[in-house]
Amino acid sequence: MENEKITTRPWDAAEHLENEGDMVAYLDAALEDGDPALIIAVLGDIARAKGMTLVAREAGLGRESLYKALSPTGNPEFATILKVVNALGLRLHVQSVPL
Repeated sequence: MENEKITTRPWDAAEHLENEGDMVAYLDAALEDGDPALIIAVLGDIARAKGMTLVAREAGLGRESLYKALSPTGNPEFATILKVVNALGLRLHVQSVPL
């Protein structure tokens, strides 16, 4: 049997966010998890899926600033998060949970 080479590449969530429903479900799951780094990463994935240049323009931010804010080492202010969420055409809402 001949050795076959398998070519792989890193999995990119942005390539699988095909519609708004996918994006909403993805962000909702991240918010439910509660890990701030995960939420920022998910926002970055969604922004890349929609087009980082467009999202940056809608959020009133520079494209490079947006990449930096949503990078694994980024630490965006909450105001920036809200601008990005709004630019993505999404809205955050609060729901009570049993304690």
